[in-house]
Amino acid sequence: MKKDNTPLIETERLILRRFTDDDVAEMFLIYSDEEVNEFLPWFPFQSVEETREYLHNNIFADYAKDIAYRYAVVYKQSNQVIGYVSLGGFDERTASGELGYGLRKQFWGQGIIPEASKAVLEKLKENGFHFVTATHDVNNPKSEKVMQKLGMTYRSSYDEMWQPKNFKVTFKLYRMDFQ
Repeated sequence: MKKDNTPLIETERLILRRFTDDDVAEMFLIYSDEEVNEFLPWFPFQSVEETREYLHNNIFADYAKDIAYRYAVVYKQSNQVIGYVSLGGFDERTASGELGYGLRKQFWGQGIIPEASKAVLEKLKENGFHFVTATHDVNNPKSEKVMQKLGMTYRSSYDEMWQPKNFKVTFKLYRMDFQ
């Protein structure tokens, strides 16, 4: 597996790049929106400073590693950060990870997350990953449609207690094999 850390990717409408400190305010628009974060394990962020801390402690920290894929999704037309696509749960032993994504509400339904995710999946395949998984809450069929559009296949369902929200969620697990 090739060591690579968030290489720049460009699609027809998007630039996928590393986050910078200049992205904090735009990411706060995503992380603070209750509807955007309804199906994510954390509570909506309350401040720009909380967003800055999250970016520094989680995303920026990954940029120091040999392998990471933590993308800001930039809409070319406006040059704004409108979302994110990332690979979490990276396992070097199995050459795998879990795809995650989020998008500002006003851009929903335009095929942006499938476009961005497809480009990231192509890069992962090119770099020698064996497979990628993604999960969604059964009450979030829009995310399931994204996974299906990407060509991922349903594998199983399971229940998990979500922290810190402290309630049970039934997830569907999807997977894409590259080998």
